[in-house]
Amino acid sequence: MKRYPTHGPERAAAVRRLFSGLARRYDLVNDVQSAGLHRLWKRRLLRGMELRPEQRLLDLACGTGDLAWRAASRTRVVGGDFSTPMLVRARARRTSGAAPSWTLLDGLALPFHSGSFDAAVVAYGLRNFADPPAALRELFRVLRSGGRLGILDFGKPPQRFVRAAYDRWLRMAPPLLGFWFFRDAEAYAYIAESLAAYPEADGVSAWLRAAGFGGVRFERLCLGAMTLHRASKP
Repeated sequence: MKRYPTHGPERAAAVRRLFSGLARRYDLVNDVQSAGLHRLWKRRLLRGMELRPEQRLLDLACGTGDLAWRAASRTRVVGGDFSTPMLVRARARRTSGAAPSWTLLDGLALPFHSGSFDAAVVAYGLRNFADPPAALRELFRVLRSGGRLGILDFGKPPQRFVRAAYDRWLRMAPPLLGFWFFRDAEAYAYIAESLAAYPEADGVSAWLRAAGFGGVRFERLCLGAMTLHRASKP
């Protein structure tokens, strides 16, 4: 398995290289890996954001833009990511209706004025940042008072036997998919490695509160294999 530094510039550079290499078949692998369920979870994430046409949403770590394009039918969207190949795929995804704006950015130093957004979402991106608490502080800064945040990511099932089966699946299935689609088993082995340093749901909630967010709550999906956090800026 490749080893990714747990924090700092070295981690950011390694993760950027990884996802840039995955961009071409990223959507296909996500569909296969989750049996298409990631689309349902992303819809659930957006439903709770209470978006209105006049509002502005930031999709941070937007990847290939599937969530940003879906949200663009409801509100004005800015999709930001640190991988140019991912943003190229996002722009090429064009569907009918209004298009998001796309921005190459560093999630730890967002290029937006304070209070620029009414809402923000991060889907499968928070654990990839070199410093997740710093990314949450930046999200807090760019949200207006009353702004809403939604985070969807892998979770850690609370039931012991479910977690044991889930951990085994993470160590076996994603690397097989990485080899099948990219001839690189280590590419998707990163998921299990990144989760080792990522806290459980209560830990992410503590990060959110430390960043200044209120109304912090979460729900476990798929027996806790996925977690959806919601919070707001007072």
